Amino acid sequence: MITLIRWILMPVSVIYGIVVWIRNILYDKGILKSTKFTIPTIVVGNLAIGGTGKSPMTEYIIRLLKENYTIATLSRGYGRKTKGYKIVTTASSALEVGDEPLQFKNKFPDVTVAVSEDRCFGIRQLKDNHDLILLDDAYQHRKLTPGFSILLFDFNSLFSPIIPLPTGDFRDNISATKRADLILVTKSPDNILEDQKKHIEHLIRKHSPAPIFYTGIKYEQPKNRNGENLTVELKGFDIILFCGIANPLPLKTHLSAIGNTIYTLEFQDHHNYIDKDFKKIEEYYYSLPSTNKILLTTEKDIQRIPNSALSNLPLYYIPISLKSIDQQQNTFDQFIFNYIHSSLPNS
Repeated sequence: MITLIRWILMPVSVIYGIVVWIRNILYDKGILKSTKFTIPTIVVGNLAIGGTGKSPMTEYIIRLLKENYTIATLSRGYGRKTKGYKIVTTASSALEVGDEPLQFKNKFPDVTVAVSEDRCFGIRQLKDNHDLILLDDAYQHRKLTPGFSILLFDFNSLFSPIIPLPTGDFRDNISATKRADLILVTKSPDNILEDQKKHIEHLIRKHSPAPIFYTGIKYEQPKNRNGENLTVELKGFDIILFCGIANPLPLKTHLSAIGNTIYTLEFQDHHNYIDKDFKKIEEYYYSLPSTNKILLTTEKDIQRIPNSALSNLPLYYIPISLKSIDQQQNTFDQFIFNYIHSSLPNS
């Protein structure tokens, strides 16, 4: 829901939209220069701010390709306190490299993970030792011309006015959809109505002929910091959920269906937790009268919590992955394989 203050800022949104439109035209016409590399490059991105599922999509592609190709993932490293190009290790901190790159590295320690604000510079550092480079959240990085672009839309965002920042949530105009090779509608309900599909496809087909796929969220079994699964069902617990993500509503909805009571402490997206936050969480935990309670957070948030924090409490995180809604997973995979086969030498 757009607040009154955001509506008042509509003139700023109009100016923002015009500036973005002009910028895209300058890149499309070659007036502003963009670099294309011979190494296969796959971009995962979105047009709006907030969580559309880029990280689960990136992880899906890593799983799909890592057995047959030497992959590097490259991100900006949003929220980090460092600058420039940096290789991510399992000993890195979220403050050094950002929470999402650290999550990728912890889940796939054998895959190269790097961060760089300048994606072209990052690719130059990685291209000689890898078969392909996967770029997380680089759809608006027009200095790079990717080989293949996967564009994500949150299902609900396509049923609301598509308005640029700051009134709306879109950082790029809907016309930018034309650059996508594949389009994923994420966080879709399990039973999408045909009228909903027609609405979405009518909206997208104004700008792009790219294939459209529908995915939902699959919530995995909660894990502790050592990666061990919670061995009992959440329905027996009061859940204290704390998180700093763009849109916690789907997670709260999921937990409300399986837990006794949900207590929520919300922080800003990519929030860097400090001691007073941990004290607040701990005090909140002990203030609840229930004796059967658990602290739960997201996999992205757990990257920002040092092992020394909340170590005396039952802290778990809940991983997520994508699930196909339209039974077209194999078709989606084949588009990616076809791109790589056509791009690699001697393939």
